Amino acid sequence: MKTKYFFLFALFIVLFSCTKLDEKVYDKIPNNLYPENANQVANLSVDCYTKLKPFADDGGWWFLAQEISSDELCGPTRGADWDDGGKWRNMYQHTWSNDDEGVNRMWDTFWTGILTCNQTIDLMRLLPQNDALRAKLREVEVLRSFYYYLVIDNYGDAPYLTTANNAPASPFKIKRAALYDSLVTTIKRALPSLKAMDKKSMITKYSAYALLAKLYLNAEVYTGTPHWQEAEDFCDSLVLPGKAPYSFESDFLAPFKTNNEVSSEIIFSIPYDEDNFQGFRLHMRTLHYQHNLKYDMTVGPWNGFAVVPTFFDTYETTDLRREGYNIFGVQYASSTNGGGKILDGLTHKVLDIDPHLGALNMQEANFSQQQIRTTGARVGKYEIKMGAKENLSNDLPLFRLTDFYLMKAECMIRLGGNGDEWVNPIRTRAGVAAWSGTTLDQLLAERGRELYCEGHRRQDLIRFGKFTIAGWERLATGPERNTFPIPKWATDANPNLLINP
Repeated sequence: MKTKYFFLFALFIVLFSCTKLDEKVYDKIPNNLYPENANQVANLSVDCYTKLKPFADDGGWWFLAQEISSDELCGPTRGADWDDGGKWRNMYQHTWSNDDEGVNRMWDTFWTGILTCNQTIDLMRLLPQNDALRAKLREVEVLRSFYYYLVIDNYGDAPYLTTANNAPASPFKIKRAALYDSLVTTIKRALPSLKAMDKKSMITKYSAYALLAKLYLNAEVYTGTPHWQEAEDFCDSLVLPGKAPYSFESDFLAPFKTNNEVSSEIIFSIPYDEDNFQGFRLHMRTLHYQHNLKYDMTVGPWNGFAVVPTFFDTYETTDLRREGYNIFGVQYASSTNGGGKILDGLTHKVLDIDPHLGALNMQEANFSQQQIRTTGARVGKYEIKMGAKENLSNDLPLFRLTDFYLMKAECMIRLGGNGDEWVNPIRTRAGVAAWSGTTLDQLLAERGRELYCEGHRRQDLIRFGKFTIAGWERLATGPERNTFPIPKWATDANPNLLINP
């Protein structure tokens, strides 16, 4: 069974019953009696985790912003389809404003998570304290730090609030570096209290190690001072034999199967479920209109997102990930639908997907309907099960083991060492030749191929100084594009957010 989140706070709704007629009966558990058991303690953090739900789609925009602003994925305009006011082009071409949908929704998503964590922490501080409750409080502090990590990664300077009680109505920003220092301190303080293992959709000691490794890896971007050795040390807590309960999968697709919560590579993930925890619709956004015939889908996909052609070309033809992660070539219907070649619904020609997208904006004046509707490899990394619905049940990995293999290799190279030992198992599994003397440029390219469509590419390109360079259908931009602007609606409500700390 997939992990399911239930939208409730046990403190306010758990009913208390008794059989002794002379015993006082409560319609709520009083503060001085709650929590009574481990399950009630665990329920306190449920709402904090549900705020991860919008991350994968346009309700929250985190995943979309990381991928479409990078060199991996784009949302092309296909004739009259997918223009949407230019929001997909703006994100890809780095021409967003402080009033673009992605900029607006991502900020709101992160701060909703932070506020919910702060409200929960305030609540827990009012309850009678015990070891279990204190451990849960530390767990929520680390989850709040994860939301803040995404704030500083995407927006830079920001307010830092650790309570909802008596919080200022119009907070000021603090420096990104100061926020970074506070996050590192908070997470390290929490480590002794965190569980070694729990559900992969919850904060554990190992997901805290992963978060610290990410913060240290990007420390030079956030603070101006690199911390490569510290980043490597926390990677070691995840990748060295006997240090953590994770292992390298023999099948490179295993971490992306429908039931991927069992994958030995996943450290921390969002537990999407097609019925009970909806929000992962990447297949709907990328598959061709007639792909429902291939997957016996109950709904019709939207024929949108495609792989940037220059990124597709970074895969060697022998790389198993080239076909494993992407959908291209002639497409066939399932046996249920006759098993023959699928025809495009408008052109009535065979659906043969050219992996090289025609352009970012394809109109009939310059492109045929066949080019408009069928060019561009589609994302197939996450298994699309037969009978897929509008939402997938695949978990979305936020931290995965091979990421930390490549992070360790990067740290070793930056410190003057050799990272081949950590890069080559990934390449060998993908069916391509091992390297000797891996360079940083090679490593960045390999991170792209392996971690494609997992939400890391924007951050990686920024760390390597390549996010704002010119690329396919995109002009070079300035360093100010390494962060998004705080939304206009937020600065209108709080002008203090316009003041540099």
